[in-house]
Parts: sequence; structure tokens; C-alpha cells
Amino acid sequence: MTTWLAAPAGALRRAIPAAAAAVALAGPAPALDLGAMSDVERAAFGAAVRAYLLENPEVLLEAVEVLNARQAAEQAGADSALVAAHRDEIFADGFSWVGGNPDGDVTLVEFLDYRCGVCRRAHPDVKELVRSDGNVRYIVKEFPILGPQSDLSSAFAIATLLEAGPEAYGAMHEALMALEGNATGPTLVRLAQALDLDGEAILARTADPEVERRIAATRDLAIRLQINGTPTFVFDDRMVRGQVPLATMRNLVAELRTD
Repeated sequence: MTTWLAAPAGALRRAIPAAAAAVALAGPAPALDLGAMSDVERAAFGAAVRAYLLENPEVLLEAVEVLNARQAAEQAGADSALVAAHRDEIFADGFSWVGGNPDGDVTLVEFLDYRCGVCRRAHPDVKELVRSDGNVRYIVKEFPILGPQSDLSSAFAIATLLEAGPEAYGAMHEALMALEGNATGPTLVRLAQALDLDGEAILARTADPEVERRIAATRDLAIRLQINGTPTFVFDDRMVRGQVPLATMRNLVAELRTD
């Protein structure tokens, strides 16, 4: 989900006028009215700004940094408002699996896809956060977005929950995160059997309308939260899009506890 490389190009285009204005207003003179300039004056002004920027390119980098920070703050504010508007569905939908400490003082929600490589890379850190902290409530939102194998994997996980209960789901969740190769019906049946579960019964349960209802409800929630990629995390009132290092997650949890 990381998209930081896409930001500077557009930001630079917006930063140049900002930098030009900064140059124009740097001195004690009153604000410059560009509209009142003649064509010759505008050309001279543009040449002066260009020369200044070529001699001081760090100004553009500073402008981009300020712009990126401002946009990140605006996104965080918008995301917090989205979380506040959908709190019940995020934290208490009545069907999503709850792990970690169910009575924890901080809740971590993860929208994930079992076939998502980034989700898999992020999983060890998520697991370690929940294990080592001991006071984090962890909720999994099944959000398959990568095609039929993703759909089947999530359906199989939910069917495990319906057929065999929360403990079995927790084991299946870990197994699906580590599954190598294609996720097919026979593969998932064997995976369940390795966990001493009735794989055939679970596979048959994937046809239960309740399975699709739960996936559809989570997809609808994701749309309203403007989530278009996995993993996406919600730490209480804060949404974090993409993989988060363990140290960053720990710092975020600590901040939430002091708020």
C-alpha cells in the first residue's frame, strides 16, 4: 500500500507556485500583485524566481515536506472522523473474531486478505504486539480483495468459526497466513485436517449464506471507511493504512494509553 513515491511529482508542481510566492513576499515590501504586472514584468519575475530556485533547490524539498506533512495531517483527521462515524460496526459488529485480550484497554482492528503479501509480512509484528503487550484486543476483519483464492480463504476462515468456534478460527487464521502455494478446496481441507478439524465439513459450510453475508458486510464497511487496500489497521480512533513496524505500533499504543 505504500505510495510515497507518487506524492513528490504532484507536490512539486504545487510547490513551485508556493515557492515563487515565498520569494516574492520574503522582503519587507508589500504583497506583490501579479495580476497588475505587465507581460514584461511577469516574464522578469518568472525568470528571477526560476534563477532563485535553480540556485536554491532545497527550497522545493522543504516545500514538499511541508505539503506532505499537511496532507498527512488532513488525512489523519478525515480518517478519525470516519472511524468515529462507524465505531459500532468497526469494534462491535457481533461476528468478527476477537483475539488477544478481549478486555484489553486498546483495540486493534485489522482489515486483511490472506493472499496479500504485505499482510503476511506485517503479521509477525501484529502477532508479537498482541502477545507481548497482553492488553490489546485484536479484531480481524475478513476483507478479500485479490480474487477467487482470497475469497475462498476468507470464506474458509469464517466457516471454521461457524463450524468449530473461536479457538479453531484462531488456529486457522495462523495457518492461512502461513499457507504456501494456491488456496484450493483440497488444500484447505488438508490444512484443516492438520489442525485436527473436519475439513470437509468446514468446506461445505463455506456455502452457508451467513459466510457471504459477513464478507459483504465487511466490504461495505471498508467502502464507507474509504479503505481500498490491505492491510489497514484501526487503533482505537486512529486509522493506519499499510504495514506498520512493530516499534511504531508499540509507540501508537502507548500514545493511546496516555490520551
